[in-house]
Amino acid sequence: MTLDWTRIGAELDARGWALTGQLLRPETCAAIADLYPRDEGFRSRVVMARHGFGRGEYKYFSYPLPDLVQRLRQGLYGPLAQIANRWAERLGQDQRFPEALDDMLARCHAAGQVRPTPLLLTYGPGDYNCLHQDLYGEHVFPLQAAFLLDEPGRDFEGGEFVIVEQRPRQQSAPQVAPLRQGEGVIFAVRERPASGTRGVHRRMLRHGVSEVRSGRRRTLGVIFHDAT
Repeated sequence: MTLDWTRIGAELDARGWALTGQLLRPETCAAIADLYPRDEGFRSRVVMARHGFGRGEYKYFSYPLPDLVQRLRQGLYGPLAQIANRWAERLGQDQRFPEALDDMLARCHAAGQVRPTPLLLTYGPGDYNCLHQDLYGEHVFPLQAAFLLDEPGRDFEGGEFVIVEQRPRQQSAPQVAPLRQGEGVIFAVRERPASGTRGVHRRMLRHGVSEVRSGRRRTLGVIFHDAT
């Protein structure tokens, strides 16, 4: 998996999110999105409106993950673990994250977090996703990724990926990640380190999706810790 990790690391340090550039071909996006109507291969389906999460729905994959999803999860984890450990050191945390995804998942499973978290999300007209954090249990890997499977302006209108950062003693700052089809956004799950006049401090982040005005928007979410 060839990505500019120097740029991605710098952008994550500076603002808590970074784009991958186009990583998935349109036909690959379609193949992943076409899995959604099936029952096999998923452990659960969530209708957002029933839980106050927004509107739209999503499904969590079951193990074993589809090959492409597994390769994305495996390939992204190693470089992100280096960034995660750099962040932990800056924040003065004792915890460090394993170099290999299997070891991170073993840590989760030993604590009872055994349910896979990669998921497919689908939105139609009027759907949206409230600001949130994907935590799922005691063990949280601090970075995750989302890949857009449809093309803005052609397949749907609206539906921007929104990240809101809470800044100490200031108002929260919203940002929009300008995703295209096949492109991913890597972002902080909960917090990132930031430098200020009093040294390094934590900035809390939440993410969501603005209202889809027309069409259909589908996303693959890749989370590296499992759920209780």
